[in-house]
Amino acid sequence: MGIGLVDPILPSIAKGLNASNSQVSLLFTSYFLITAVAMLVTGFVSSRIGGRKTLLAGLALVVVFAALSGTSSSVGELVGFRAGWGLGNALFVSTSLAVIVGAAAGGSAAAILLYESALGLGMACGPLLGAVLGDMKWRYPFFGTAVLMAIGFLAITVFLKEQPRPARKTSLLDPIRALGHGGLASAAVSAFFYNYAFFTVLAFTPFVLNMSPYKSGGVFFAWGVLLAVFSVLLAPRLQRRFGSLRVLGGSLLLLAVDLVVLGYGDHTTAVVCTVVSGAFIGLNNTVFTELALGVSDAPRPVASAGYNFVRWFAAAAAPFLAPKIAEWTDIRVPFVVAALAAAVGAGVVAVRRRALTLRAEELEPRHATEDGVAVFADQ
Repeated sequence: MGIGLVDPILPSIAKGLNASNSQVSLLFTSYFLITAVAMLVTGFVSSRIGGRKTLLAGLALVVVFAALSGTSSSVGELVGFRAGWGLGNALFVSTSLAVIVGAAAGGSAAAILLYESALGLGMACGPLLGAVLGDMKWRYPFFGTAVLMAIGFLAITVFLKEQPRPARKTSLLDPIRALGHGGLASAAVSAFFYNYAFFTVLAFTPFVLNMSPYKSGGVFFAWGVLLAVFSVLLAPRLQRRFGSLRVLGGSLLLLAVDLVVLGYGDHTTAVVCTVVSGAFIGLNNTVFTELALGVSDAPRPVASAGYNFVRWFAAAAAPFLAPKIAEWTDIRVPFVVAALAAAVGAGVVAVRRRALTLRAEELEPRHATEDGVAVFADQ
């Protein structure tokens, strides 16, 4: 919810702080740049203090820096506070999926569906809450995020039991070494280009639509609903029927087409294409997550950290480059660049098909032992 909460108020932040679109977009750049670099630290930390304490540390940082973001008096302060927020995000996001895998019965498939369900519902509900709060004042969604993360902190404190720590402590370089596996590296590179397209939609489209917080919140609520439905309900069915790599490659190409139409259509077309992009993003999120966890023999937290280290750099680049490209050329070109990035991601999937063959079923017993999970054949 914290990601979507801020999305409808980006134009309001620019107006409230007398900042340009590219300056406001640095909120995403500083956030994801720190998140990417911190991915190398998360496994080191969690393997020493445990997943539960790592989650709590990450949430505590988000609560503090989200609240501080709401007090900012300049765009520079806000960008700086978002960087601290990004560190908390890295500790939480990279560890949360591994913890869910460890706590859920049925192995990684069930855990990924739980994870994507939570992600999709948060993406859908966040913009609505952000619109309500942002319509009152642009600062309030940041305070809202702090409250939500404080609730998450309390929930983990009360309900989550500490899981067994891994037998071997993770070093700072383990995520980089994990990327030596051709399949994981290919998934990370493809996801890098996909994330550029994804975050062009998330961070740049609100400026193009130029709507009130309520209307923008409604658009991104519909976007989030499609993201949730396609990631949780339709992705597994399509994967069973067509295979993961065909679904991923096809979805990336359809996203590319959607982005070109978004850039060159009128305002109504842009709204429709923004909403529709949620369907393709939902499919991609689920398949990429499964690939990252299942394609290599690296422990899941290590594989996830290496994969996220690569892909979050694109999430940092897109929000900054998209408005700059618009300033240098025109408002359509950033969507063409994003479409090309999605197409390149599909090309990586096609060229590296053999390396990307999903080995999750073969490797599940080994990963389950590492995670301390009992996997039952009938689940």
